Amino acid sequence: MAAIKKIIECVPNFSEGRDLKKIEKIVEPFRGKDGIKLLDYQNDEDHNRAVVTVVGAPEPLKAAIIEAVGVAIDVIDMRQHQGQHPRMGAVDVVPFIPVKNISPQEAVDISRDVAVKVADQYNLPVFLYEKSATRAQRQNLANIRKGQFEGMAEKIKQPEWSPDFGPAQIHPSAGVTAIGARMPLVAYNVNLDTGNLEIADQIAKKVRHISGGLRYCKGIGIELKDRGIVQVSMNMTDYTKTALYRVFELIKIEARRFGVNVVGSEIIGLVPMEALTDSAAYYLGLEDFSMEQVLETRIWE
Repeated sequence: MAAIKKIIECVPNFSEGRDLKKIEKIVEPFRGKDGIKLLDYQNDEDHNRAVVTVVGAPEPLKAAIIEAVGVAIDVIDMRQHQGQHPRMGAVDVVPFIPVKNISPQEAVDISRDVAVKVADQYNLPVFLYEKSATRAQRQNLANIRKGQFEGMAEKIKQPEWSPDFGPAQIHPSAGVTAIGARMPLVAYNVNLDTGNLEIADQIAKKVRHISGGLRYCKGIGIELKDRGIVQVSMNMTDYTKTALYRVFELIKIEARRFGVNVVGSEIIGLVPMEALTDSAAYYLGLEDFSMEQVLETRIWE
């Protein structure tokens, strides 16, 4: 019997969502390589950000990520970057997620290995975050990113914010990067029929955990200038404990306080099936529904 392969997922976020030629260059290292598969990549012009989803065996995936980081550093200049999404580097964040026959500790080890190599190879400051964090205050990516690229040059000089690897000064054009291991999250955005960013900010404060909202929800208000509306942009860090329908319904409740309506929502990148079936079961009023009733989960691979 053939050995069961180890599979790990990586979802690097790059600070370029408008120049398609640059995005294609960044994505190229993930194409046509043995042992890895490019599943998806999406760009958002308002956020000025591209999110890539790739899976594979640990060693070829690590090599492709390191190569893509180098390309991004070459083509992205953070001194010229503007966008709605918080960011601190050309390669803003590189999360590794265990998928098959990979333990959480193995994912942490993989993330640390990549962090060491990109720091050495590109003279890039790297912070370890989430499960890979070396200090409690670095588990939450928002704490590391606070101040963004513009404030990072001074922040990194503080002893408590010295990077885990690389120089204690930002890369002039590429800033800093966060690398770590985490469980799957869902990047979920809810759009409102108003152009008032303050309303989106206020609703985000009500739903995100850090300001008293739902556990496992991070959120900010974002302006979608091309559409003349705003959105509550969120990362659901554990969809098994805080379901998407729960945050969607809470946003609708809070929006009514401001006299605005939800006009749609979107998922960025790929999403675990269970995150959607939970919401389907809620809105359909299904009783005693389980993932075992989903056809795709019963198909032998």
